[in-house]
Amino acid sequence: MTRWAWFGAGWLFVGLGVVGALLPLLPTTIFIILAAGCFARSSPRLEAWLLAHRRFGPSLRAWRAEGAIPRRGKIAACIGIAIGYGLFWWSVRPSLMVDIAVAVALATCAAFILTRPAPADERRGS
Repeated sequence: MTRWAWFGAGWLFVGLGVVGALLPLLPTTIFIILAAGCFARSSPRLEAWLLAHRRFGPSLRAWRAEGAIPRRGKIAACIGIAIGYGLFWWSVRPSLMVDIAVAVALATCAAFILTRPAPADERRGS
């Protein structure tokens, strides 16, 4: 039963990752990382498929091996965070305390992303 729950969660995260690839404010990579983790517990074949995927494989392998995020991914994530915050602020017009809390939470996420190393091949310049 647990294996099927991991399997279902893996496909849910793949679906969210695909939607994230199409919508600018929904992340993609984190959902694909989560899907790979779920498939590692339920379907080695699907985990291997994700790791070998032309588009998602390199980022997944870099994250697993080094906890690394490519520079393009960092830039896209930070732009998405900034746009998301701007849309939040513009549409909700939050109180000062809520505004500060959301800004601090998003800045913390951005700081985490920016402090991850680049993949080794990107650091070598290849």
